[in-house]
Amino acid sequence: MVEPLLTLRLFASLREEQGWSERTVPLGPAPLTAAALQQQLGLTRRDLRIAVNQRFVAADQLLRAGDEVAFLPPITGG
Repeated sequence: MVEPLLTLRLFASLREEQGWSERTVPLGPAPLTAAALQQQLGLTRRDLRIAVNQRFVAADQLLRAGDEVAFLPPITGG
């Protein structure tokens, strides 16, 4: 049996802060929200936006096997 996986991506300054840009992690049997995943990863910044499958979502979004979850800090330009 194939273990269900999530693909995780970090962007911009968050990538530098954490020292990685992409990972694949197993999705356990219990329901998991994007906010719970953020906490499990130790991403404590409150200003992060979360995208699942390239769409911005609320923190209570339930994750499913095969989802791509991205955490993005605010981006400023000028």
